[in-house]
Amino acid sequence: MSEEKKVVAPAATIHLSEGHPMAAFVESIPTPPSSGDLVEGTIIAISRGRVYVALPPFGTGLIYGREYLNAADVLRKANPGDTISAKVVDPSGRDGYIELSLKEARQAAIWGEAETAILSQTPYSLIVEEANKGGLILSWQGIQGFLPASQLSSEHYPRVPEGDKDKILGELMLLVGKPLSVRIITADPKENKLIFSERTGNEAEEKGSLIDKYQVGDIVEGEVTGIVDFGIFVKLEQGLEGLAHISELDWGLVEDPHALFAVGDTVRVKIIEIKDGKISLSVKALKDNPWHTADERYKKGMEVPGVIIKYNKHGALASIEEGVAGLIHVSEFASPAELRETLELGKTYPFTIALFEPKEQRMTLTYTAKKK
Repeated sequence: MSEEKKVVAPAATIHLSEGHPMAAFVESIPTPPSSGDLVEGTIIAISRGRVYVALPPFGTGLIYGREYLNAADVLRKANPGDTISAKVVDPSGRDGYIELSLKEARQAAIWGEAETAILSQTPYSLIVEEANKGGLILSWQGIQGFLPASQLSSEHYPRVPEGDKDKILGELMLLVGKPLSVRIITADPKENKLIFSERTGNEAEEKGSLIDKYQVGDIVEGEVTGIVDFGIFVKLEQGLEGLAHISELDWGLVEDPHALFAVGDTVRVKIIEIKDGKISLSVKALKDNPWHTADERYKKGMEVPGVIIKYNKHGALASIEEGVAGLIHVSEFASPAELRETLELGKTYPFTIALFEPKEQRMTLTYTAKKK
């Protein structure tokens, strides 16, 4: 009869029923550290580029070589008896010691803090270091992170027409060196990715409650916060802006909003539309429309002087007075080139009013000198 061979399972795989006299003992056995674990121990010796750390009941940890050099600035101030946190690099390291890393422990602690900051939505004031066409570069706890342009607050969001990337970069460059209040929204230590946001996360709700205070037709005073090719942005109150389109800036032709306004100007505007969380404003709505009284000054067939202010595909526009302009049709000339040679921008010429419909704000002119 052969001897029966007994096989004993490792402690980690022992399964004891609840109430077994050994169950509590097995559960009390601490799990040995694995690679990547954070551990805490007491420095027991420092010598010749090595630091020995007591990690009872598992033995002694060792910081040496590259890991010692990486943490040299910290270890210079360390003394036996100090308690330190470290990350396990190799649980079965050199000469049976548990190989540790202070630098990686610090990094792990920072990423852990970042994850906590995401949950608590902790705000940080950070200086913008660089800008690119996609957003801004900031550093937190020695880690570079990225703030996408889409995560900027309405105050700092680059307002440029048609998403021109070069103009976006120009606007973002203005923020370099300035502090921004930001939150961490993504922290990925494996990808070394840290993403920030300047938005609070409640903008839509907060903006909605602010907009509810206003109605179409309200006349308000605001501050010009941005000037772009297509109009001006006006802050009505903290957290709420509206846009006055270039066509709503004046009754006369406006080629460049910068010629009329500067950032910081105080302006009175009229709310002309509230739609989809956006407020449309008008500056010219608070001025008298010259077309309303134009029939008191002009009649069809009257000869008038006009200044050429613009060319378009139909011909040229001549300003008769501020806010009242008429079209000289290109068909009066042999070609668009002849029209532009004859009627130069900025110069005054005599015209005859051929069509006059003030209610529709429409006027057609003929070039009088040509006929003579």
